[in-house]
Amino acid sequence: MVPIQLRDLLTTNHKYVASKVLVSELSGQARELQILRHLNEAAPAESAQHITQLLDTFELDGPNGTHECLVFEPMGPSVNSMVEELPQFNPRYRDMKVQYPPQMARSILKQSLQGLALLHENGIAHGDFQPGNMLFTFENIDATPEEELQQIEDESSYSTSPPVKRLDGKPDKWAPRYLSIAQPLAAFTRYSEGFKIKLSDMGGAYFFTDPPAKPVTPKGLRAPELVLTGAYNKSLDIWSFGCLMFELITGEQLFSIFWTDFEDDLHLLQLTASLGPLPDDLYEQWKTSSRYFTPERKLFNCELGGVAEGEEPWMMEEEQPSMEEAFDKAAPELDEEEASVVKKLIRRILQYDVSKRPSPAELLSDPWFAGIDINGGSKE
Repeated sequence: MVPIQLRDLLTTNHKYVASKVLVSELSGQARELQILRHLNEAAPAESAQHITQLLDTFELDGPNGTHECLVFEPMGPSVNSMVEELPQFNPRYRDMKVQYPPQMARSILKQSLQGLALLHENGIAHGDFQPGNMLFTFENIDATPEEELQQIEDESSYSTSPPVKRLDGKPDKWAPRYLSIAQPLAAFTRYSEGFKIKLSDMGGAYFFTDPPAKPVTPKGLRAPELVLTGAYNKSLDIWSFGCLMFELITGEQLFSIFWTDFEDDLHLLQLTASLGPLPDDLYEQWKTSSRYFTPERKLFNCELGGVAEGEEPWMMEEEQPSMEEAFDKAAPELDEEEASVVKKLIRRILQYDVSKRPSPAELLSDPWFAGIDINGGSKE
């Protein structure tokens, strides 16, 4: 479901567009299209400013069935990948820390929060709020000749895979001949003052009144109630935003969840170390907590999965840092006063009590966000 850049040859303006070909009969697609159309009708001006715009739809018959195709405005690289293209990190040196400059990170956060506020005001949760779904806009790309945008596609440039083959060696008329990697048009993307960010990919989005059966939120961005109970609420996006605020300002993830059979336990151990003990109502939902905590809730073991019979519990040599300590250790390029403001703001967002988490609109009124002009520079 990766968007492909195309050009509209049927109308007189011949604008570039992007087409997203959906997997045939994949559940949730009807909801994505419904949400995009709802936004276009309910808040057309605001949606155009903060959400990647749906321009048209059509159906495509293929060997694997009928596919719904969504036509969008073309967009640049994601926040996840654009940082690698910034000139200050090219050429790259060993041990160079790659992260957005503070003011750029601040603008990205504010613009993504504005998009989130629009969704929530219309009763919609994004459900997959992460840097990969925050896209930079192009700068006057329609005036760029097509030959300048064309990219090499062959194995020697590592832009395509070797021919796709079945494990049993048999031919498969339904399989693609090869796979192509994403090649964002970073050279045509605006990243200087006044750059624009839009939220994309409503594939995981849902109306507050109709949550999906299974979340698509990245592991490290899940709120504790989602980890423990699978419960949905309108503040799940806000929790993800708080984690991303830490990540974009420091250049490091707050919760790094590697693959393991005990990833939920790992996440909950990191949560308690970073933010403090879980409240009783949440802790009671942690069915495997006795692997790590005594009945008095004192940590005695950090070995994921618990202690095997006949073995001693394992504890880390150094105590895991709190969120504030990890923030300071990452040494973001902020003065002491602003660093203190940001840490308090993150702490305000990452609250275990769902009812105490601020809404996107409330966060936008905070001086730290209100004080930056997304068109370039600070209002302060």
